Amino acid sequence: MIRATYRRVATAFLLITFGITLAAPAVYASAAREPARARSAMVASQHELASKIGVEVMRRGGNAVDAAIAVGIALAVVYPEAGNIGGGGFMLIRFKDGRTHAIDYREMAPAAAHRDIFVDKDGNVIRGEGGSTIGYRASGVPGTIAGFEMALAKFGSGKLKWKDLIEPSIPLARDGYVLTNRLASLLEGYKEHLSKYPDSNRIFLNNGKYFKEGDLFKQPELAMTLKRIAEKGPREFYEGETAKLIASDMKANNGLITLEDLKNYKAKERTPIRGTYRGHEIISMPPPSSGGIVMLQVLNMLEEWDIASMGHNSAAKYHLFTEASRRAFADRAEYMADPDFADVPAASLVSKSYAATRRKGIEPKKASLSREVKFGEVSISEGQDTTHYTVVDPAGNVVSNTYTINDLYGSRVTIKGTGILMNDEMDDFAARPGVPNLFGLVQGERNKVEGGKRPLSSMTPTIVLRKDGSVWFAVGARGGPRIISAVMQTVINVIDHGMNIQQAIDAPRIHHQWLPDEIFHEPYGLSPDTMAIMRGFGHKFADRPGNIASATGIMIGNDGARYGAIDSRSDGAAIGY
Repeated sequence: MIRATYRRVATAFLLITFGITLAAPAVYASAAREPARARSAMVASQHELASKIGVEVMRRGGNAVDAAIAVGIALAVVYPEAGNIGGGGFMLIRFKDGRTHAIDYREMAPAAAHRDIFVDKDGNVIRGEGGSTIGYRASGVPGTIAGFEMALAKFGSGKLKWKDLIEPSIPLARDGYVLTNRLASLLEGYKEHLSKYPDSNRIFLNNGKYFKEGDLFKQPELAMTLKRIAEKGPREFYEGETAKLIASDMKANNGLITLEDLKNYKAKERTPIRGTYRGHEIISMPPPSSGGIVMLQVLNMLEEWDIASMGHNSAAKYHLFTEASRRAFADRAEYMADPDFADVPAASLVSKSYAATRRKGIEPKKASLSREVKFGEVSISEGQDTTHYTVVDPAGNVVSNTYTINDLYGSRVTIKGTGILMNDEMDDFAARPGVPNLFGLVQGERNKVEGGKRPLSSMTPTIVLRKDGSVWFAVGARGGPRIISAVMQTVINVIDHGMNIQQAIDAPRIHHQWLPDEIFHEPYGLSPDTMAIMRGFGHKFADRPGNIASATGIMIGNDGARYGAIDSRSDGAAIGY
């Protein structure tokens, strides 16, 4: 089902790629929506209740970092398919005075993990339970709580304590909240694997009776876990009762994570990756996220052409976007990984000179073949499903945060007695270099499985500045490797096509990731004429269309107002004051 869904998504990208005009497209209708507007502060997240909690934190004197932590904890309760304390991610912070920080709280492979842990005796990748996508062995050591701990200690306002940021979510878990039709349907849609694990079956599937729209959804075990973490501090997750429950359930079910793995987990501060596009500085996440580098590579290659004059959905524009993406994703497969385990030539990859070299192979009316497009040559000798939410506080500080448990509902495992739904991030390693993962991505030897290593990610929390150096907008997305394409095209839509943040996020988009060699497109995104032109160039489209990622963002207007946007492809709310 997952791969079928991915195939639908891929096809959706194709339609968008070729689109010039369409007859009354639903996506274009949504692009006419206005963003939410507020004078002082804004939170844009995938659930209204989480956004409200973030706003309340800022009303109490907290800054954007405080609010981002509270929102992240709330999403673990009200958005269980992606919000989490059993996963990890990346937080990008920019203060009003220009200080910029990146926190890497990506999951880590347990110490027992090794290169061949997800292949059988014949060298074939293990699929399903026992592999890297489903079950106890699929989980990396969670980093969300440690990342939030670092963020609060180093960058919080100092006005609110850890407990103040956790407590608002406890009643949501203990007393419950009303399920939407989307969430109730999504829970039942994942029953095949959720039903295999007792706590997942009981909590999320109502013991096989399934929840309906309007039902009150309670998570008492998760409430107790949050209460422990609130009262005893973030290290309780890694060294206290919660850690013991995780390690015990892992041991009883042939999992990999031990008490020692949890105790040894550390979040890390990284140096943000920076580049420019048409004079605007772009700040994003460095490795082990690949998103920032791939985005800057594509934008650097496109900068040579007058994209604005081509039109938003033209064949000419999407041909160039596809060709640039093809090359950047080929480099991703070869060069990108956890910088603590491999030399990642980040500075070379995002340089304008390297983009000029990669751009030389792009022909204006002829598609390349991915099997013939290899990674570029750069110097190595240099140092070094998912949900996104964005916060802007009254002072103008900004947080762009993306975190994940990978696939929807992660490994499908809920740790006994905790209510914690665990990630399946081990699939973001190359279980066997050169073999596609859950999202069809082919990854290289640098991203092989190793104990203590962080898997390569596509998360792309991004902040874009005006030419005067002030924050213009911040954006990120959920959706595997499609995240990168969603964020890139949002940036292009604003800078090249003059869209506001809501229009830029809602507009149709496409995706190409080198392999498989096909364009993924969205329903109503491309006209038949545009698709025909691109097929004439030699491009191939995925069989069926489907939505490509889901983004949220906030723009700061020239008047200082905050404009929040939630993708029409998903749900959520942008709320401010």
